[in-house]
Amino acid sequence: MNNTVYLIAHLTVAIALLYFLYRLQKRQVSFGLRILSGLGLGIAFGAALQLIWGSGSPLIGQTTRWLDIVGVGYVRLLKLLVMPLVLVSISTAIIKIKNIQLLSKTGSLIIGLLLFTTAIAGAIGAGSALAFDLNASSLSSGEAQLGATKNLETTFDKFQTKPLQLQLIEIIPTNPFQALTGQNSTDTLSVVLLAALLGIIVLKLQEHNPKAGAFLAQSIEAAHAAVLQLVDFVLTLSPYGVLMLMTKFIAASNPTEIFKLVQFVAASYVALLAMFIVHLLLVYLSGLNPLSYLEKTAPALAFAFTSRTSAGTLPLTVEAMTKKLGISEGPANLAASLGTSIGQNGCAGIYPAMLAVMIAPSVGINPLEPLFLLKLIAVVALSSFGIAGVGGGATFAALLVLSTLGLPVGLVGLLIAIEPLIDMGRTALNVSGAITVGWLVERFERSKRQTSATQSNSSKLPTAS
Repeated sequence: MNNTVYLIAHLTVAIALLYFLYRLQKRQVSFGLRILSGLGLGIAFGAALQLIWGSGSPLIGQTTRWLDIVGVGYVRLLKLLVMPLVLVSISTAIIKIKNIQLLSKTGSLIIGLLLFTTAIAGAIGAGSALAFDLNASSLSSGEAQLGATKNLETTFDKFQTKPLQLQLIEIIPTNPFQALTGQNSTDTLSVVLLAALLGIIVLKLQEHNPKAGAFLAQSIEAAHAAVLQLVDFVLTLSPYGVLMLMTKFIAASNPTEIFKLVQFVAASYVALLAMFIVHLLLVYLSGLNPLSYLEKTAPALAFAFTSRTSAGTLPLTVEAMTKKLGISEGPANLAASLGTSIGQNGCAGIYPAMLAVMIAPSVGINPLEPLFLLKLIAVVALSSFGIAGVGGGATFAALLVLSTLGLPVGLVGLLIAIEPLIDMGRTALNVSGAITVGWLVERFERSKRQTSATQSNSSKLPTAS
């Protein structure tokens, strides 16, 4: 029997597995179960190919090139979403604040704290990846077929030779349409800046020209809804992409490479636990018993853990803040709402930072280099704007960070296969981060009010004659 017959047999099995996943979708089997099914089937199919032919077999190479139509095609769809997603998500998040004064005061404090905790989360994620010695170099054979590695190496050479001042200047785009093409390493950050300016301009316009401001806000929100529909469509393809990416990975890998995924899950939960301890430390330093915090936030955190959606947990998040922790409605609603799209410690902080540190050596970058780590933490914080608080948000956060740094994004498509294993912990950490920020802002506002009251009372005391 020649290789053509074997190839046809392999592709027949692949099509049958894809059809099985399609039937699960038609039966309305949960998304998480379908992802896990794609993961399991991909592992089984890839392992069978490797056991029969060996990881270096030309026949496996021929088979995986056909599987790339689905697997790599899925990765390209993920990349397609990056610029539209960041543009409309960030501008919409700012527009929903509605009041420019609120944005400039309490909103600024909340956003600052969300970004600050996300930066800490990014540092912890990078540290965990380094401590576990996670390295994507062993996955380079798969990555080379998922991206233009040579072009990315050239990008990194430019990144290393440019001074920091020039890199910061280049974030300001001279041509917004060129920035939207995503051809340069700073383009994503440029679009972040554009989106933030657009959101602020709409808020200003709503004050001075309500009719035009309302029209522009509605247009942006409509574009946001359309992009989210596209996101939903791409996410429905995830089980199929996972099946083919995992099949290719297992078929062309050795046990050492496969063990890297197990290490990644372990490293992720170590980082998530460390950041959760940071949350407890912050509330303790601001006067709240950590055990009391855990007791009062447990329902919201438990729901976030099981549902894997920060946005879906929003009502419970607000309830935990206002009714359990006694946080005022203004800071509570603002922190909870902004926390679903800005500064997600788990999805937008830890996860992309770990991937960046893991991938950097595969393109010749030393992840211990101070300039790289500083830029990574800054990019993680800034890119956390506008990440949708639904399942899949971490994937897009990783795409934003990796594409901004010029790193290959193919590994994101591969690691989505194990996302259900870590996304529960990430989502709970996201909600905890929003609650923590809400509590810190409340304590700050109370302290200001008490100081103001004390000063007012002091001014009313009679002076000695």
